[in-house]
Amino acid sequence: MEMRTFAERLIEFPTVGGGEAEAAAWTRERLDDLGFETYEWEADAEELAQHSSFPDDPDLIDTEDRPSVAGVLEFGDPDAGPTLILNGHLDVVPADEDAWSSPPFEPVWGESDDGEETLTGRGGVDMKGPVAACVFAALDVAERAEDADLNGRLVVEAVAGEEEGLSNPYPFEPDAEILAEPTELTPITATEGTVMKRLEIQGRAAHAASRWRGEDVLPHFERIRAAFEDLEADRSESVTHPLYEEYPVPWPIVIGKVQAGNWASSVPSSLTAEMRFGVAPGETVDEVEQQYEEALQAVVDADDWLSEHPPSFERFSIQFESAEVDADEPIVRTLREAMLDTGLPDTDPRGATYGADSRHYVAAGIPTVVFGPGSIEQAHFPDETIEWADVEQARETIAETAVRFLQS
Repeated sequence: MEMRTFAERLIEFPTVGGGEAEAAAWTRERLDDLGFETYEWEADAEELAQHSSFPDDPDLIDTEDRPSVAGVLEFGDPDAGPTLILNGHLDVVPADEDAWSSPPFEPVWGESDDGEETLTGRGGVDMKGPVAACVFAALDVAERAEDADLNGRLVVEAVAGEEEGLSNPYPFEPDAEILAEPTELTPITATEGTVMKRLEIQGRAAHAASRWRGEDVLPHFERIRAAFEDLEADRSESVTHPLYEEYPVPWPIVIGKVQAGNWASSVPSSLTAEMRFGVAPGETVDEVEQQYEEALQAVVDADDWLSEHPPSFERFSIQFESAEVDADEPIVRTLREAMLDTGLPDTDPRGATYGADSRHYVAAGIPTVVFGPGSIEQAHFPDETIEWADVEQARETIAETAVRFLQS
């Protein structure tokens, strides 16, 4: 099977969160066919609920029928060398078909403005194209193994969701990881954390003809939003990190979902808003959460209605702690050497303003560098597109990195 066919078929699976089982089964079958020793596992909701990143209630954590799969290749004396993981996830975000120029789960080959071959489809960038690059990079390493005198193991993981990378289903311990998220073929050594919060405000309904008898939630929400934006601006100045100086908003907030009112002719008496706050490397989710809770409390204290009817402000979904590894870690140095050897510039490591599964590996003491094809600016977008030459380049560079790492 060619890498092109592998990526095309993965895109055809509509693996919106909770629908990964069929894609995982197909991936495991292909890994078996390609000579990998395969593993399959499901995350344990009870175990995840004990982790600070996840809801306390296991019923709120969707793990049922969401298998993750992996393939392992062993070289020389496996126990005499290191174990390197190449990781990607199978799940994708929903696609609004009306915003796409072609069906999202039908891969389409095309050409970019500069003449490069492209692949369009949901997950092409985030991250089925990168998963394909990892699989075929591992096969390239296997072809070179005898001549390169390798010892150790290479593991390719296709996990159900990037939020559930806590399990180790193997009878061995990993030593390092390359997480193939889209980084434009640049090494990322720091990833941002995120706090997910749900705000609920209660007002009082009234007929539009006598709206002064009601209590409109929208002005209260606007004051809260302004306070949060002020805090974001303050944090952009006061919280610094050398890998994030290039970003105009290094620790961004997004209020991504707002629902208020229930009828055009009624004063809106309730509002629910879901939001995400950025957490800098070196900060914790708890620390940043407290800052935004204090900003909210200041708005409440200054308003008679909110003081008597305080909003609720609770976590929801999954929290991402920030993560960072030293640029001098062997896996980072080895990747940078391989980049030069495969024609890429020796780019200094950067920080990313998104969270990633690397946080779990770093927390477990496994040095992890994020490196992959495609741009985060294409992820989650309509007509999600990746330049195929970048996937080929990622395959070559990841393979060279693995060879060098398993020779060490």
